[in-house]
Amino acid sequence: MTNRPYTIDRMISAKSIAARIEDLSHEIEAEFADTEKLIVVGLLRGSFVFIADIVRELDLPVEVDFLEASSYGDGTESSREVRIMKDLRGEIGGRDVLVVEDIVDTGFTLRHVLNLLASREPRKMRSIALLDKPSRREVDIRADWTGFEIPDEFVVGYGIDYAQRNRNLPFIGKVRFTDET
Repeated sequence: MTNRPYTIDRMISAKSIAARIEDLSHEIEAEFADTEKLIVVGLLRGSFVFIADIVRELDLPVEVDFLEASSYGDGTESSREVRIMKDLRGEIGGRDVLVVEDIVDTGFTLRHVLNLLASREPRKMRSIALLDKPSRREVDIRADWTGFEIPDEFVVGYGIDYAQRNRNLPFIGKVRFTDET
């Protein structure tokens, strides 16, 4: 399955992503203006580029932590079974938290992670996703902020992979399998 030949069509340029992140950072700063320190929790692995760019734009005191959750493996479809592969190192109880996700598809991963983190009783918790595919949603969940809403396409780039490839692309691209008609 992962050896299928494919091409990548550009969907969202690096310039568009940078401009959107600048706008989102202002909204996040307004929401957390009274924070002592914002704990930015990146969901690995797909969010690592997005989280790096977001924290560089924020004019707030931040601490970065990571949680790795998986529902895809090496395939192109969600298994709907969310597994926590790596938990947070720090405590979030009574703290302000921003959860950073690369893409909200079925919604299972984001719902699972937000429920898990809410049980640790943060003072305030919000979420942001670079991409949102509302047409694929199977559970009622939305990120508080979204970079871009996209159609039901399999995408790569800007940290998002297909079988651990293409994370390094500076843009979001649509995967086109060359054996499809």
